[in-house]
Amino acid sequence: MNQYLDIHPDVAAAIAAGKPVVALESTIISHGMPWPQNAETAKKVEQIIRDNGAVPATIAIIDGRLKAGLSNEEIDTLAKAGLSVTKCSRRDLPFVIAQKQHGATTVAATMIIAAMAGIKVFATGGIGGVHRGAQQTFDISADLQELAKTSVAVVCAGAKSILDLALTREYLETQGVPVLGYKTDTLPAFYTRESDQTVDYNLQSANDIANFLKAKWEMQLHGGVIIANPIPEEFAMDKAAIDSAINQALAEMKEQGVAGKESTPFLLARVAELTGGDSLASNIQLVFNNARLAAKIAIAL
Repeated sequence: MNQYLDIHPDVAAAIAAGKPVVALESTIISHGMPWPQNAETAKKVEQIIRDNGAVPATIAIIDGRLKAGLSNEEIDTLAKAGLSVTKCSRRDLPFVIAQKQHGATTVAATMIIAAMAGIKVFATGGIGGVHRGAQQTFDISADLQELAKTSVAVVCAGAKSILDLALTREYLETQGVPVLGYKTDTLPAFYTRESDQTVDYNLQSANDIANFLKAKWEMQLHGGVIIANPIPEEFAMDKAAIDSAINQALAEMKEQGVAGKESTPFLLARVAELTGGDSLASNIQLVFNNARLAAKIAIAL
């Protein structure tokens, strides 16, 4: 057992018994929305996973310990600390552990800790990707590199539409990361159900997805899989409205010199302001939707 890792008793019991477990990330708690909405949303996502027959494992770092599964008190701790919590990707984990701090995990760090704990399925909102203008800045999310090497399936609503989706697709193809669409031929763009990009394969059921994952990993083809699950129709946003808000937020980000790991929280918060909170409401609904599908895949696996 990893000396830095604590697996919550409910999660450990489920893993030992071969029961389905779904990992959840914690950046959405600390950086995704304000208190108390962040704690309420995190607990609701966990409940949705339970209601769909799986065991939730929210992943974070508390007092320098890697956690696979949080208590309600630990969720509240992260939620109240909010933006003061370090947002952790692969490079940040050693620092936060060595300094015995709290950390909220991105897609990359959540995949790493899920894999350590033996959890194969992870539900999130959207993955990181290649940022617009990356030809000059080289700003590419570490999530993509993690997907290339860590064997966890990531159920998401596609890549966040603040990114360059065409370059994100190219990068994933180069890294050999399969992009599966759940009942969709096009890559969803987080707030909207469609984009100009396609998926690699359109699979119609959780069972088909589980069979794909088994085949990949049993052949020792290491690395993650993206399962793109479009936001439910009734919560999808108007493409023109969201594009306009994103373009304005991107221009402001450039003016203010925001870069690196601050860029995504800045853009998401600004887009939420510009859409009168509609984008945040959509964000919450798509996470719920991904949790439902992830539970079904974990059961089929």
